[in-house]
Amino acid sequence: MAITRQVITALNRDGSDMLGTKNVAIKIVDESIVSGSLLTVESNHFCVLKSRGAVLDVYETGQFALVTPDKPIVGSIVQGFFGGSSPWVYEVIYINRSKLLVSNRGIATSSEMAEVSYQVDYYIHVDTKEAALDLITHLPFNGQTIDTQEVADYAGPAIEQAINQVIQVTKLEHINAHIGELREAVKNHLSDFLAVYGIMLNDLKILVLPRDERMRELISLQALGLSPIEAVRYYLALKMAEKGIVSAPNAAIGAPFTIGGPAPVGVYTVADATGLPK
Repeated sequence: MAITRQVITALNRDGSDMLGTKNVAIKIVDESIVSGSLLTVESNHFCVLKSRGAVLDVYETGQFALVTPDKPIVGSIVQGFFGGSSPWVYEVIYINRSKLLVSNRGIATSSEMAEVSYQVDYYIHVDTKEAALDLITHLPFNGQTIDTQEVADYAGPAIEQAINQVIQVTKLEHINAHIGELREAVKNHLSDFLAVYGIMLNDLKILVLPRDERMRELISLQALGLSPIEAVRYYLALKMAEKGIVSAPNAAIGAPFTIGGPAPVGVYTVADATGLPK
């Protein structure tokens, strides 16, 4: 009885990629892998063959006939004595070479202890066979896959540390002026951190916003050239106008609201609002 030569691939039956756009690596454990089994590696993959914890080889694009330590045991001996399975247990690990998008979110505090939320979006990829080995050596499998969320979990503290080094000594209204410095700090720190895992950092985008909605609106009003007190008045006036309160213009200019009778110049009255004679 001859050994059935198995074809090992990271493609599903419908041609879709098991790794997709979210998985950095997947592990296939198959006891029927023997010498002569065909290993297929796509152009956007690396493949690592392991046996009993030891790395046997790392493959790039192509199809390869595996030469494994069970080669002397062939034909009917394998099929009959071992019940159709090789006595060796092999792990085939596919690593994604494509650029993958990873996102991290968190909260930091400015020098005034005002909370800001940040979002960091960045692309990663595994560039070389050596990097593929670093990945499976230093980043453990949680089941059969390593996905982008696991990378984000590992990178989160490194990103938070780099962001806090800049934001904690910067006033809230000046954070956007330091966004370039903040981006470079995060990029440098994150690049060094991911390199340990064989992961190369590509493009990076960072967005920082006040966590409180009112603070975002007040800072936006100050960006129009208003002073802090004017920004507060206009914010109050906008909220009053949304509720249909006729004294909203008075709140904007910081003037009292008069009900009937003559009013100082620039003061909005009930007569102005209703069209009634003064």
